[in-house]
Amino acid sequence: MILKRNERVLQQVDSPFESDPRILEFHKRLDGYATTALVDLPKVAQEIGIGRLLVKHEAERYGLPAFKMLGASWAIYRAVCDLVGEEPEWDTFDELAAAWEPLLPLRLAAATDGNHGRAVASMARRMGFSASIWVPIGTADARIASIESEGATVTVVDGTYDDAVAISALEADEHTLVISDTSWEGYRDVPTWVIDGYSTIMTEIGEQLSELGVKPDSVFVQLGVGALGAAVVTHFKKDPGGPSIIGVEPSDANCVMAAVEANEIVTVPGPHVSHMVGLNCGTASPLAFPVLRDGLDWMVGIDDEDAYEAMRTYAENGLVSGETGSSGLGALLAIARAGKLAEVGLGADSTVVVINTESATDPENYLRVVGMTPEEVAAT
Repeated sequence: MILKRNERVLQQVDSPFESDPRILEFHKRLDGYATTALVDLPKVAQEIGIGRLLVKHEAERYGLPAFKMLGASWAIYRAVCDLVGEEPEWDTFDELAAAWEPLLPLRLAAATDGNHGRAVASMARRMGFSASIWVPIGTADARIASIESEGATVTVVDGTYDDAVAISALEADEHTLVISDTSWEGYRDVPTWVIDGYSTIMTEIGEQLSELGVKPDSVFVQLGVGALGAAVVTHFKKDPGGPSIIGVEPSDANCVMAAVEANEIVTVPGPHVSHMVGLNCGTASPLAFPVLRDGLDWMVGIDDEDAYEAMRTYAENGLVSGETGSSGLGALLAIARAGKLAEVGLGADSTVVVINTESATDPENYLRVVGMTPEEVAAT
């Protein structure tokens, strides 16, 4: 485990990202919207040595096994509306698809380690668009198959996630919209809308914490290129006195940690081989970076075994979580195991929020790690 304090952290962060009520209203209009649970795990909290552990359980959104549809759907909606020049009148997916039918053939393109690409492909299928998705070499067959099940064409890139991003970026043309959750020079609107889309998770957490009468002392969040982390910082650090934010990455793909230390974007060279594939990113998003630099209190680099321990811990408590999804809890467990809870300001009276960002997106590896299938765990 690598644990580093951010010496540049601010108590209040001026973020460019939105938490506009119309984003949540948009998500509620999409067929299948449901608030995900905030699950209390008292036994695990006691074992760790904290007062309360709350898990935002993002194992399913709109029939997909992760939270990514929230960012992808809002970004696609905004991008197509921008292309057309106006918002259509609609109440259901079918009505939205009908309003955009004159745009066909329209294609969506994206790079992914799995969940973002499937969300883009799923939205494309529902709208009648085509989708082309690029994935890095080593992507699990199950993740590729899940993207293809949405009707998308998947291309495996002989390189890293960052290489896949670079290739997908070249696809933009009059019939193709690139839907990326990271940014580059001249490309900022879509990744901004992706981060804005994640505000729905934050709004839900805020309402759930208010109902419980709880204020968290710390929030653990998976980083990757930093989109979800930026949404967490935007929500919890809009005013002083909020919880500490602890960002989590694989030890060999800790691009946000490296960038914060250098106070500039740097690239952590690959290959990035962690099974926490959603976090196998070598370069932080330039768009998200300033918010992360100002808002992260601590950064943690963990190994696959830390995530595996969290997968098993979740399973023992009836929750299914994949490698990336478990990494937030994995970091908390690793910190506790190293005797560093007090160092990060946590103790017996602390309330911690972690986000399980996905279900088991690689069932074969899940069975190997947990010793049960996702279906068997869910039935317990």
